[in-house]
Amino acid sequence: MNKKVDGQNSRILLSEKVKVGSKGPVNLTVADPNEMFFEAKRKPAFLTGSEVIKEAIRRANLDMSVAYPITPQSEAAALIGELFSEGYLKEYFRGESEFAVMGQCAGAAFGGARVFTTTAGPGTLRAMENFPMWAGSRLPIQVCVTCRGINSPLSIQPDTLELYYMLETGALVWHAETAQDLYDWILGGFMVAEQPDVHLPLALACDGFFVTHTKDNVMIQEDEICLPEYDPYRSPVPCMDMEVPPIRMMRDPFVMKSNYISYMTHASWQQEVRAAIDRSRKHTKVIMGGSLIETENLDREILLVSSGTAVSQGREAIRLLEEEGIKVGLVKIKSLRPFPFEELREATANAKTIFVPEFNVAGWLAREIKACIPDNQRVIAGPHVAGGMTMPSEVIVMEIKKGLGMKVEALSGRG
Repeated sequence: MNKKVDGQNSRILLSEKVKVGSKGPVNLTVADPNEMFFEAKRKPAFLTGSEVIKEAIRRANLDMSVAYPITPQSEAAALIGELFSEGYLKEYFRGESEFAVMGQCAGAAFGGARVFTTTAGPGTLRAMENFPMWAGSRLPIQVCVTCRGINSPLSIQPDTLELYYMLETGALVWHAETAQDLYDWILGGFMVAEQPDVHLPLALACDGFFVTHTKDNVMIQEDEICLPEYDPYRSPVPCMDMEVPPIRMMRDPFVMKSNYISYMTHASWQQEVRAAIDRSRKHTKVIMGGSLIETENLDREILLVSSGTAVSQGREAIRLLEEEGIKVGLVKIKSLRPFPFEELREATANAKTIFVPEFNVAGWLAREIKACIPDNQRVIAGPHVAGGMTMPSEVIVMEIKKGLGMKVEALSGRG
């Protein structure tokens, strides 16, 4: 459960049109999200990640979701369809393809709707052209990316390589370790993405199957409350209405007048999108308990830094190493965009060796960390598993021992 943040910038800012206590879908009561996230009574539930998505959307006061089946997000998309049949969202249908889904989501968001969808692996890549368009159009759509392999031969197992592609689309990118993260961040994500000084899409990632199809204990709010509805007139660009023509993103067709003006306009707008990502930090920290990272035992010379379920595997590896007298600290990265530059530099200041386990072949997170901290020769990129392979905690243990120059026994020789 997220903690309430004290001090400056400790509250989610709301539209003046929000009427706390009014009625939302299926007679739910609209709550102040500050109270909903940090003070409202919660109840325990034993749910899969897909069911967690359903419960978050039940309380999200959502306008529209578009679905297309691709493992492992298909179940979540189908469960959102059940919510539609019960009246919890205004519109729901299946698109013709992943690319079509993202275009249809954009159309709804241009018209002022709060929109949520899901995707995975090859579906994410097929839809990829849309994500920079979402960001450039300042559409606060939320897409849950249930990470899976994108390589050939085909794999439907967890692999986070697709997040590497997402990092420079202009979207916010968060990476959930647990079902609890997923639940809290779906609801909080709408509140961050829709802030006037942000107003960008959010790619909320979780690792497929490890989260989506595994049951976990999650604390969720009672069924009677929901988020305030989306106010599209807080957008920094006009939403489509009776006075604004469809998809009107510029007042003059400058592309036809001057190449120079066109180039400068597009360059400055890309800079503005990235500035909006940076402005989201103060809002994201409220949702994530005050920091974009979570830390344990930073006084130790060896640190394990990761995101997603690699963090969970790292926790067990740390426990196994403790039994052998090897003490290792932990840094969990929660937000990839905005990236926690300052937090990481501070957290790793005293570490002599930093290990970065990842569920992908590229080692993109280690690259991000190396670009962020001084003396980056301290960073050991690995272990890596790819194509959907699991990462036993013993593999992390072995990698840390090897990195420390210790003799290790090959896992295959243990019998």
